[in-house]
Amino acid sequence: MITGPLTVTLAAACGLIVANLYYAQPLIGLIGPDLGLPVAAQGLVVTLAQIGYGLGLALVVPLGDLLENRRLICTILCLTAIALAAATLAPTAPVFLAACLAIGISSVVAQILVPFAAHLAPDARRGRVVGNVMSGLLLGILLARPVASLIAHDAGWRPVFGISAAAMLILSLVLSRSLPRRLPEHKGSYLSLLHSLWILFISNPTLRRRATCHAALFAGFSLFWTGVPLLLASPVFGYTQRGIAFFALAGAAGAIAAPVAGRFADRGLTRAGMGIAMLIVALSFLLAHVAGMGEGSVLLLVAAAILLDLGVSSNLVLSQRVIYSIDAAARSRLNGVFMAIFFTGGAIGSALASWSYASGGWPLLSWIGFAFGILALILYGLEILGARKAR
Repeated sequence: MITGPLTVTLAAACGLIVANLYYAQPLIGLIGPDLGLPVAAQGLVVTLAQIGYGLGLALVVPLGDLLENRRLICTILCLTAIALAAATLAPTAPVFLAACLAIGISSVVAQILVPFAAHLAPDARRGRVVGNVMSGLLLGILLARPVASLIAHDAGWRPVFGISAAAMLILSLVLSRSLPRRLPEHKGSYLSLLHSLWILFISNPTLRRRATCHAALFAGFSLFWTGVPLLLASPVFGYTQRGIAFFALAGAAGAIAAPVAGRFADRGLTRAGMGIAMLIVALSFLLAHVAGMGEGSVLLLVAAAILLDLGVSSNLVLSQRVIYSIDAAARSRLNGVFMAIFFTGGAIGSALASWSYASGGWPLLSWIGFAFGILALILYGLEILGARKAR
């Protein structure tokens, strides 16, 4: 049975861990010149972390269904701390880039913690617990960039990674004392475990549908948060780096929807909740479109950011509540497949952000974001129609 304090601990852990993926993004302009990294290659800082995360989802997260979870989690956190320390002390660009890859791979431990929490929760409260834990993870995603910017503004970029390395070591000690032991039921080999990822994907239409719909929403999410600093720094708003950081802090308020979405799921309102969440995402981009026009309205833009985060976080929790019900013995693998698919959507959104802003400014970017929200709604609508015809 999971307690309230343990739920808070897991939520904080997920947020601190996943933030490691995003600290470097706003600091590239500082890291590149300091390490002698050519401008054309500075994007590798982000790309290698994302590649590492993808590798970790495929190769590390499934271990949650094979090895004792508490020891696995604490061991990986220690490796994360080593990778972050390497980034802190990196004397050259190749060393730092290798550390980025390792940080990405090891940070997937957050995706072992979420199904761990689902295992500990009774069925009647599973959605609520997952929602509370996911709210921490989402806050980590949203707050990492502004926190990194604020620290680097006063102390440079290296302390950002050094502080996180210390946090991972402390977190490992805390979780080693607070987490119960959990030995998974899977008795096969590691290779059979990896093969089962493909089997889970092709044999579970529910998993494919939830992952595809959320990939569309997360593409819009990444598009917005990659593109909005460009708008805020433009003459329309004229924000400094610190101002952009405070904007991101305000927008993070939307993550409070995750626990509420979990309660919706526990009451059997998953289908309606998903539709509402997708509609909110689409409408948030219409509001963002208006907010970025003419003189610009920062209040409207903050409202759009909050609504976007609210819709995406709600759909994420509702989707996870569904996929964790497919097979209790395969929750880590199901979560790994789900995350790999929707993070691919996020990578697509991030890649489109710079191009769309350069090609058509904020109007084009916001219309593309709206299209992602509508795409998710269409996919979900087709799923519902198909289910009705099958009756």
